[in-house]
Amino acid sequence: MKLASLKSERDGHLVIVSRDLQRAVSAMDIAPTLQLALDNWGDCEARLKQRFDALQAGTLADEFPFSAERCAAPLPRCFHWADASAYVTHVELVRKARGAALPDSFWSDPLIYMGASDAFIGACDDVEIEDQAWGIDFEAEITVFTDDVPAGVNCADAGQHIKLIALCNDVSLRNLIPAELAKQFGFYQSKPWTSFSPVAVSPDELGSAWHDGKVHLPLIATLNGSRIGAPNAGVDMTFNFNQLISHAAKSRGLMTGTVIGSGTVSNQGSQQGSCCLAEVRCLETIANGSPVTPFMSFGDRVQIEMQDEQGNCIFGKIDQIVTQYNPTS
Repeated sequence: MKLASLKSERDGHLVIVSRDLQRAVSAMDIAPTLQLALDNWGDCEARLKQRFDALQAGTLADEFPFSAERCAAPLPRCFHWADASAYVTHVELVRKARGAALPDSFWSDPLIYMGASDAFIGACDDVEIEDQAWGIDFEAEITVFTDDVPAGVNCADAGQHIKLIALCNDVSLRNLIPAELAKQFGFYQSKPWTSFSPVAVSPDELGSAWHDGKVHLPLIATLNGSRIGAPNAGVDMTFNFNQLISHAAKSRGLMTGTVIGSGTVSNQGSQQGSCCLAEVRCLETIANGSPVTPFMSFGDRVQIEMQDEQGNCIFGKIDQIVTQYNPTS
């Protein structure tokens, strides 16, 4: 099934979306918000699925046209947002471009940080940034939403806690990152917004493309109408989502509605292109000594989507314009 949150107050209005992303129906009587649905997943899942099947069959009188522009993030705000860097070949490339070696531990111990779970925006919301000199970049990723995950869960059991899957654009301000990381205390100002695909889908919607805790389909990133890349998200993912969840829950449980990100999807050698501009610039630096591709500017349009093997859009499209934010005080 496919679920979305229409913009309404802080936490949205939960709707069920047809497989072709053309029609929707309210789920308010089952659960007003996606967070409440996840909190009561044992009761809500079957009812949501039943209504999704009825929507597919065209037997509902109260359906309405679905519009991605009306959507907030599927979870407009969540209790816990943790973003990983599961594609270690991407990390290796970035470090190679600046002449730094990759520690051996990076291949066995995932990189992960806790992000701003109150900074989620919709798929068609503008990316508002005050200064384009901050180095505005997109990062196309896969995310999963969990139910309650017990502390110390092993990898074999972690996968059963994945309830929904979505895409995200984890916006990064590349020119602010070095100074923040130099403090050895992590990201903060350099991670302003995270936008999500219009819908989140249950794993069964992906069919055979979902296995081994990975989504085995290309993730397509486009900037101003030009494809930047379409690497396969199931290839070169060093740590699958089961491993990421187990890692995040090593010393404490994860609350229902936790969102785990894969980090920038990347294939070794980037033969299928890249899912962020930083990687493009690293490849240019390695090849020619310096980058040529600029980071994003005000007015740029970034689009991120994933299609099934028949070319059908699965999650809806992230489609955003970078605009200037002007502080009022």
